[in-house]
Amino acid sequence: MTRPSPAESAPVSTDAPSGCPAHAGAVPLWGPGFQTEPRSVYRAMRRDHGPVVPVELLGGFPAWLVIGYRELHRVTSDGELFPRDVGLWNQWPNVPDDWPLLPMVGRPLPSLYFSAGKEHQRHARMVTPALEAADPFRIRQHCEQLADRLIDAVCARGTADLVAEFCEPLPVLVLARLVGFPDEEGAAIARVLKDLADGGPEAQSAHQRFGEHMARLLAAKRAEPGDDVASRMLAYPEEFTDEEYTLDLMAITAAGHLPTADWISNSVRLMLTEDEFADSMAGGRRSIGEAMNEVLWEDTPTQILAGRWAARDTQLGGQRIRAGDMLLLGLGAANTDPLIRQGLSGGAGPAHGGNGAHLAFSHGEYRCPFPAQEIAEIIARTGIEVLLDRLPDLRLDVAVEDLVRRPSPFLRGNTTLPVRFTPVRTTGDLS
Repeated sequence: MTRPSPAESAPVSTDAPSGCPAHAGAVPLWGPGFQTEPRSVYRAMRRDHGPVVPVELLGGFPAWLVIGYRELHRVTSDGELFPRDVGLWNQWPNVPDDWPLLPMVGRPLPSLYFSAGKEHQRHARMVTPALEAADPFRIRQHCEQLADRLIDAVCARGTADLVAEFCEPLPVLVLARLVGFPDEEGAAIARVLKDLADGGPEAQSAHQRFGEHMARLLAAKRAEPGDDVASRMLAYPEEFTDEEYTLDLMAITAAGHLPTADWISNSVRLMLTEDEFADSMAGGRRSIGEAMNEVLWEDTPTQILAGRWAARDTQLGGQRIRAGDMLLLGLGAANTDPLIRQGLSGGAGPAHGGNGAHLAFSHGEYRCPFPAQEIAEIIARTGIEVLLDRLPDLRLDVAVEDLVRRPSPFLRGNTTLPVRFTPVRTTGDLS
């Protein structure tokens, strides 16, 4: 699971604060191209700039977007030259407190996501075992129960918006249980994360409310520990502050929300719109794994991830990178790099098949921890299985060309996924 980021919805200044000549022709990192046809945008970037592209973020902030597979591999493998240390950013004097992308880029904070080096390793030693101890069979049970509950709410009417009524709520409801929240608080957590990911003026207040939820959870688990991630983190023998626990719990939950939701919706979309998968819809399970892997290569939920910061002046992909420059990881673009595609296919046949060398979960020391990947896969696969078992004749309720993607270069997901199906009874009616 990789951390989600806000969509760009605020006014944009085109005055780049750096004055860096390399960014004079920078590509604006917003606009309809990312929403409609990101591959065309990446092809144009590759043609005009090569594997490392000067880009401009909202507010005119300069950055480098790494879209070459090999270059991204190098950046994520070299933690000394390209650490994930946001404190190194040379643009901090220009960043306003209400910048909409601040929750995504972050500030230097004592957390798993925004720390570097030994401090990051200290947090990982606590968080990774807490996630690893989650029982996969229990996760699947949670997912089946909650997926049935969501489908019960729509199954009798024969129509649904799968994004709003299934794909987005399912991961956060499962994660809320795993972290330690009672079910009645899961819906509130889902609303907070939606506001946070959508960006704009609500992002900052949503971040604050998110922290308040986690602070209350910590107090509850200190009073009454349980078999959950928060309790296991609190039981870890090394000392952490309440702020550290809170920030780490926020990172775990946020990182697993929209990327997993988009993995589900992008996979279902593929199965409903591509002939290769449509033929197996009746049985469902045979094509689920294929669809999910295809999405991680071709339509990966986290398209761009922040970030790395150059520790010193260097060269990368033919570009001169200055100390303190921000490098954005173009995971989606790197997966479609023609150089790596040729190597995978050998010049013939499918570009990847079941190959798992995609960068959907990033790479290197800060790659999404394996237990988190496993949890995301269980949620996505189980959710799709339950959906297709319960609604076997699921079909789109709009033309494919009318489907709309989220207006963000960072996340690749559907804003809605209207479907139609034969009305069926609820699980309560069947018992």
